Amino acid sequence: MGRKNVNILVAMLLSIFLVLAACSSNTKDNANTKNTSEGTNKPDTFVYGIDGDPGNAVNVITTGDRYGLMEIKALYSPLYMYNGKDNVKYFLAESMTPSADFLTYTAKLRKDVKWHDGQPFTADDVVFTYDEMLKEANGGWARSQLIFNNKPVKVEKVDDYTVKFVLPEVSMGAFEAFGNIFIMPKHIYQGETNIANSPKNATPVGTGPYKFKEYKAGESVTFEKNDDYFLGAPKISKVVYRIIMDANTATLALQKGEINSLAIQPADTSKFNNSSNVTLKPYDEGRIGYLAFNLGSKTVQSKELRQAIAFGLNRQEINTASYVSSDFSQPAYSFLPKKATYFTDDVEKYKFDKKKAKDLLAKSGVTAPKLKLAFIANNPIQQKQAAVIQQDLQAVGINVELVGMDATALSKKLQSVQSDFDMYLSGYIMGIDPDTFNSLFVTNGEANYMHYSNAKVDELFNQGRVEKDDAKRKAIYEEIQKIIADDAAFYPLTENKRILAIDSRIKGIDEATLVPVYTFEDMSKLSY
Repeated sequence: MGRKNVNILVAMLLSIFLVLAACSSNTKDNANTKNTSEGTNKPDTFVYGIDGDPGNAVNVITTGDRYGLMEIKALYSPLYMYNGKDNVKYFLAESMTPSADFLTYTAKLRKDVKWHDGQPFTADDVVFTYDEMLKEANGGWARSQLIFNNKPVKVEKVDDYTVKFVLPEVSMGAFEAFGNIFIMPKHIYQGETNIANSPKNATPVGTGPYKFKEYKAGESVTFEKNDDYFLGAPKISKVVYRIIMDANTATLALQKGEINSLAIQPADTSKFNNSSNVTLKPYDEGRIGYLAFNLGSKTVQSKELRQAIAFGLNRQEINTASYVSSDFSQPAYSFLPKKATYFTDDVEKYKFDKKKAKDLLAKSGVTAPKLKLAFIANNPIQQKQAAVIQQDLQAVGINVELVGMDATALSKKLQSVQSDFDMYLSGYIMGIDPDTFNSLFVTNGEANYMHYSNAKVDELFNQGRVEKDDAKRKAIYEEIQKIIADDAAFYPLTENKRILAIDSRIKGIDEATLVPVYTFEDMSKLSY
């Protein structure tokens, strides 16, 4: 969870009856092919199966769920995608340069970009987008990362193709914070007072590789290629995000060749082991799956009790039960994923130790504790994690009641102080710079659903944000990782991969680049 949480937190070769309404009902052409002048069939559609409906109101300000953001990524473009200090992919910007004092960042923009309606993209669009994201009334998903010590960044137009970002104080995570925000057209949205519910969201106009074509509630979203895309016209003419809520139905559709791509569960990978038509592409999203304590509950206030639970859990067993293989999951010990800057696993790992768990439980003074563990009821990974956790803790004298909940209901509960449950399972995809993780742990942080509070952690996060010396900054974040591990309010379980099962005919996957949340960094590079 967090600023970039998608809480987590986009397709199928549609039949001609669903996709090609313009074709006659008795045509025998496959929905994913078209006749060429040579009389052969050439695929022209990429269909991606998704298990959620992105809706008909996506916009760059308030859309924050995975599938909505996948739609945004097809339609719009950011200034750049920040994938690490040495891995920045520029889109609408040609460069982003900090000043010597790190208080000003200057973006040079491309001059060859057009909106889907033919209007030119300029600095006015950039300033407008960031201003709208900063308006509290808009509820922008990235607003908090543009606020520094309660003061907003100032975004100023220098000329039509230059924009300046002026910080109120140094923030060494600013470069990442300014990236990954998609730019909206000022000429379309200017004057809108309720962007989240604007009717203009139903007919989006972007700069991305694909143009919006059609949305069918509960069925699909269809895009057609943007021949004027500034990085080159997409190689595949049409993209469909096909909504298939049932995992078994979706897997069968992929096996039959009715869809071209699907994110699958680890337990389903064996169905494709001997397939020549489908290739498995596990990839890292920097996601941490975890067990956390709800410190709004009096039952888990004892640090010794929390540590007893940590030592009583067999992390490897939990991960094997839920993710099948180490190919898809590695044990996590820090709140930072391995690709994050300043990651360390030199922290208390709480290696499985029943005796230590029982000793700490006795020391805690809590007699025969009965705890409630909340999780998303229809999430197969969390179901398995919860079952093993219950079994492990029963063995050390801790009774756990499993509380399966609807994802929306659980999310709502986590956003308030309550004692309906004592622990919960979740996961997040946050970013690269460790400052992007602060909202999970600082007192009253917007994603601090544990209601955790440690004055030293707050102080260190504040220091780390402004420290320019790399070695000193590294030491600060390593200390934060150690303290949070020692407090045992947060128990990292896994750094798991997302598994994309994709039509073996699809080429250009490395060029399109598999990335967190969006799946593809640039779908225009995919081809048959």
